[in-house]
Amino acid sequence: MSWRYRANATLEGLTGYTVRRRPPKSPPAPKPPPKPAPETLRLPGDEVRPPVDPSCDRLLREPVFLLSSVRSGSTLLRVMLNSHSRVHSPIETHFRRMTVGLLTDPVRQAMQLLGHTHSDLEHLVWDRLLHRELARSGKPVLVEKTPSNVFAWRRIATCWPDARYVFLLRHPVSIAQSWHEADPERRPMEEAVPRTLSYMTYLEEARTNLDGLTVRYEELVSDPEAVLRRLCAFLGVEWEPSMLRYGDKEHGAFVKGVGDWRDKIRAGTVVAGRPLPSPEEVPAGLRDVCRLWGYLPDDA
Repeated sequence: MSWRYRANATLEGLTGYTVRRRPPKSPPAPKPPPKPAPETLRLPGDEVRPPVDPSCDRLLREPVFLLSSVRSGSTLLRVMLNSHSRVHSPIETHFRRMTVGLLTDPVRQAMQLLGHTHSDLEHLVWDRLLHRELARSGKPVLVEKTPSNVFAWRRIATCWPDARYVFLLRHPVSIAQSWHEADPERRPMEEAVPRTLSYMTYLEEARTNLDGLTVRYEELVSDPEAVLRRLCAFLGVEWEPSMLRYGDKEHGAFVKGVGDWRDKIRAGTVVAGRPLPSPEEVPAGLRDVCRLWGYLPDDA
């Protein structure tokens, strides 16, 4: 007789209770496998391609994309265009960040049998969103401006083969300085050149490969009527003087993340730009793009 049995018998005699051993603990249930990340649920063989059936795959016709770097004055140009009776230019929509989740095997199977690639489905959502914005405005021309669109200019051109483009340039050093000044504590000046140069590089790539109209921020603030007249001609609308008084119209909130939010844009009228930097103030990392955009002589 084991010591454990004798001890239990003694306790039972003294207390009148039956001593029972606890059953061994069962091993913990295995954890369910982690859900796959959305990008792993994309349809296999994804292909970025133009509309398969242009007659029904796109609601938006001849959208206009304002391509620019950050801190280039694109919000100013947006609200001036949005002040036109026939042009709708909403806040930055960041539409290209929208994706489609196909979370079950049946829905993925269905989409493949219907002939859709994953990018096709995303393009349908993008087009529907922007078309809804335009339809709600009651205007015929849409101008979308989100600076990060420069990184996806190829896909945008594939999604909307009939799109039109406006390229907005600004002195590269002014761009870097403005980026730093927008949030000095979080955006040190030593990071300004590489961060903004990436936008400028892709903008120049788009400008080289796509047809469109190039305008300059410096000209926009020094002679806004002349620049806006050129833009109206490009868009196929009549010039309207009310575009100069954009403060008289409603343009959505001026908040960080969807456009400029600083006091200058809230003025309601065009404010003069900062003095241009001298050639000696151009850092080495920006000299090439300054030459490409005509802000620095070749022999400087």
